[in-house]
Amino acid sequence: MTELASKRLARTAGLTPSQLSVLRILTEFPEVSAGYLAEATQLKHATITSLIDKLEARGLISRRKCDEDKRRVWLRLLPDGKAALADAPDPLHQIFSERFNALPDWQQAMLIASLEQVTNLLDAENLDAAPVLHVGELDKEPL
Repeated sequence: MTELASKRLARTAGLTPSQLSVLRILTEFPEVSAGYLAEATQLKHATITSLIDKLEARGLISRRKCDEDKRRVWLRLLPDGKAALADAPDPLHQIFSERFNALPDWQQAMLIASLEQVTNLLDAENLDAAPVLHVGELDKEPL
């Protein structure tokens, strides 16, 4: 179901879920650092760099080097990025969050405990989900 939602997002908005997350975070601040994006999305720096490259190439965000520290990169959402967000359907995780938060506390606790147990059984505590989240090349031309 998640992959189907990802493909629908890619088809309708031309964005992957990770790209959409980055754009949403950029709406919260005038500028953010690439490092902050990596922390906020829990993606590796290399993955964030790749996402930034793609979003910048499409004219959705701008990138500039920090004046004090040239290793640091500042990112800003551009008008085309705002338009892409407005056209994007609600992501599956947002729907899940709303429905999960509507559950009684005891049901939330049971689900969390069950998922933690599955994570432990699979020895997946330190699994990097970024490669799993990438759906592949988009069938659509860039906006």
